[in-house]
Amino acid sequence: MAVGWSRDGAVQDQIDATVEEAVERARSRLPAGESLTHCEECEAEIPEARRKAVPGVHLCVRCQSEREKKQRPASGFNRRGSKDSQLK
Repeated sequence: MAVGWSRDGAVQDQIDATVEEAVERARSRLPAGESLTHCEECEAEIPEARRKAVPGVHLCVRCQSEREKKQRPASGFNRRGSKDSQLK
């Protein structure tokens, strides 16, 4: 049983909050609305199967892949400041 400044379960609450924030951030980046029939960037036709699978899609698979490669990956971050702070 740990004693100190935080109550029991505080570390798990921090982990849960971090996961919830990451999920919300990911959901906010999902496309919404009506899908386009042609890609915004290259004008290639977007297959109907993709339009149905990803509502609100605006890019073809190739352009979407290229865009994702350019984006920085989200770094692991927890509220205590260090990835391994909870492993000690």
